[in-house]
Amino acid sequence: MLRFLLIFLVLLLVMFVAELTPPVEHYVIEPFTAMLADACAWIIHWFDPSTRSSGKFIEGGDGTFLVSIERGCNGIEAVIILFAAILAFPAPWKHKIAGLGAGLVAVQLLNIVRIVSLFFLGLWHRTWFEWFHLYLWQALIVLDALIVFLVWLRMVPRLGSVQSTMRQAGAASP
Repeated sequence: MLRFLLIFLVLLLVMFVAELTPPVEHYVIEPFTAMLADACAWIIHWFDPSTRSSGKFIEGGDGTFLVSIERGCNGIEAVIILFAAILAFPAPWKHKIAGLGAGLVAVQLLNIVRIVSLFFLGLWHRTWFEWFHLYLWQALIVLDALIVFLVWLRMVPRLGSVQSTMRQAGAASP
């Protein structure tokens, strides 16, 4: 447990520092955030065809509301916490890679729901927007990362026992 905790903390530190470097910011974070804004604008466009995105911004067609997806709002921090936990846990690499991929998708799908809902809350009621943005959704995104990690933890032994069963069955056959 101590080994996991130390590796987890070191990975958190390394990944959070890396996230703040200009090359990672320019070549990873900014393009990812723009892609996230485009995906959210595409969904919002189903309900408001005049919605448009540009870089990290999503703007309502009438120009009265603009969302800017900033650090902490793009889900990267929750993904970093999840990735550090998965990488620190002693499991086979193929299970870690599966967990990283599924975790990234799970956190970002919820983050898209978050951004789209906040966009509409901002259009309809700014006070509710602020409350949901600052309190509810921040906690839910981190909780999502924790739940994904816990689900992954439950699946790792099951996947490992299936493999050992398959190996035993293969060894027993002529």
